[in-house]
Amino acid sequence: MTKVKYYFLLSLLLVLLDQVTKLLVYGYIKPNNSIIINDFFSLTHVHNYGAAFSFLADQSGWQRYLLSGISMIASIAIVIWMRRIEVDQVLKLSALSILLAGAVGNLIDRFFLGFVIDFIDLHYQTFYWPIFNVADILISIGVVLLIFSDLKKS
Repeated sequence: MTKVKYYFLLSLLLVLLDQVTKLLVYGYIKPNNSIIINDFFSLTHVHNYGAAFSFLADQSGWQRYLLSGISMIASIAIVIWMRRIEVDQVLKLSALSILLAGAVGNLIDRFFLGFVIDFIDLHYQTFYWPIFNVADILISIGVVLLIFSDLKKS
């Protein structure tokens, strides 16, 4: 357990990074407004009441509790999983700590705000990728690393 605590510290630091970026956006950019950085990147403050790609966002509010519950259960499962992994499995522990940070980052938003703050807006001409946040990046990286850690073993 002693060495695994550093992975939990990594998760905490990444959650802080996610929350600080969201607080900055919340404080400096009005909802539904953008700061254009260049032709393909903007900071656009949106409130996502759903899941990835705004799935379930147009529902009446029950999705907040469902998605919060899923995030809570996933976070608890990841913590239990991390505690059972041998400390020499660095890639898997890193992947899980990154994934945990992403899940907790978005859970904090849903719990306290009722929505997730998204702001990273990638686009090119008429193509727009759905707006996302640091926690979403962490979840994606965590999943890819987790898959890679399993493929590496076989």
